[in-house]
Amino acid sequence: MSKTVIQIDEHALLHTLEELVALDSSFPPGASYPEMATMLERTTAHLGGTCTRIDIPEALWRAQGVHGARTNLIVRPDLAPQGAPEVTIYFHVDTAPVGDGWTRPALELTREGNRVYARGAADMKGAIAAAIAGLAALRDAGHQFEYQPVLAFCTDEEGGIYPGIRYLAEQDLVSDVIINLNGSATPRIWAGSFGSLDLTLMFEGKAAHSGRPHLGVNAIEQALPVLDALTSLKVEVEKRVSSMPPPPGSGGPLHALLNITAIRGGEKGSALPGQCEIVVNRRYAPEEDVARVRAEIHECVEASVKKTNLIGWRMSETGHLPPVENSQGMMTPRWTAAMAAGHNVPLEEFVAYGSSTSSDFGWIQHGGRGSREIMLGGLSRPDRNVHGADEFTTMEDLLGLARSIALFFDAHFHTTTKPKIPTQSNQGESKP
Repeated sequence: MSKTVIQIDEHALLHTLEELVALDSSFPPGASYPEMATMLERTTAHLGGTCTRIDIPEALWRAQGVHGARTNLIVRPDLAPQGAPEVTIYFHVDTAPVGDGWTRPALELTREGNRVYARGAADMKGAIAAAIAGLAALRDAGHQFEYQPVLAFCTDEEGGIYPGIRYLAEQDLVSDVIINLNGSATPRIWAGSFGSLDLTLMFEGKAAHSGRPHLGVNAIEQALPVLDALTSLKVEVEKRVSSMPPPPGSGGPLHALLNITAIRGGEKGSALPGQCEIVVNRRYAPEEDVARVRAEIHECVEASVKKTNLIGWRMSETGHLPPVENSQGMMTPRWTAAMAAGHNVPLEEFVAYGSSTSSDFGWIQHGGRGSREIMLGGLSRPDRNVHGADEFTTMEDLLGLARSIALFFDAHFHTTTKPKIPTQSNQGESKP
């Protein structure tokens, strides 16, 4: 293990986080990425090195409700000896929209005892602040870096059709070993995650005065048979299970999911709506074929539309994250041991499991080189209200993650025990 205790500058960590959460980088629309890059260039300047901005061509990411340059930032701090192997640390700089129900200012850091509240505190601006603090602490302790950290600050993880990490990977700007800090603070070894497909269904009716409904076609009312059909399909979809190991205590295997997540239509009481928009989110297992997933929903909607008076309809893909399959490798034991020591958790508590949540790292495996090793860490926990009101993290988790980063890169850190990494096993009788 590390020969000396590495002291994290708690004040500097919280100051960085305070600045980050004050800049609204919610997706949609994700309009403040250039401003976020400027802030991060300033925030990481004390680490030295170089900063490179990479803008994604608009033709790749253009979508309804999304605007502003997709500016990703790669920072190579001047920390490791020349020729040291590179390890990329991944962050996404966007957050979920603030939403309703907050009892504290969403874009201001609020500390109450051990808790730190703000949108992005757990997902994942807190991880950015913790990692920067961890690297600075290792440098200030005078320790040699075993690896050269490369900080990748990426766009559009929360949605969209072309997340930043996908573009960086396709441009071969990502190391062969990656620490993804968009994960959990719980003792976990990443065994993968499901894919996520967002499909927007637009139904065309005919607008008319609500006092003369015979002159129009109410798009919302006519879309009701589609909702019924999708609800029936949901029942069938969610019978399908995956062989991916489920989280401990989950009570059963991971299974496919289908949810209707948004409905939009109409403007006022005196007018029939001429359009109705429905958003469907489909979580699909690695065993499923995404082309068949798309086709199944299209066929379901096509059949149900025939029972209506709708003038027309169309389906568009507005978000897609492919599944992540088991990406453990030779560096996994070192990262796991660093997390165990950083968070003061026994090494044997770390187990491998997957999730029906999704990750933009599916694009790492499904595009370009698929041999990269991906390790997972972060600040999320089930009770942290990620994407909800009063999102928070704790000082223990912030400092624990900072120490984990410092230990992993510390040339003095040695591991003697490798955690047990279970193999995936069939968790159910039927598969997708």
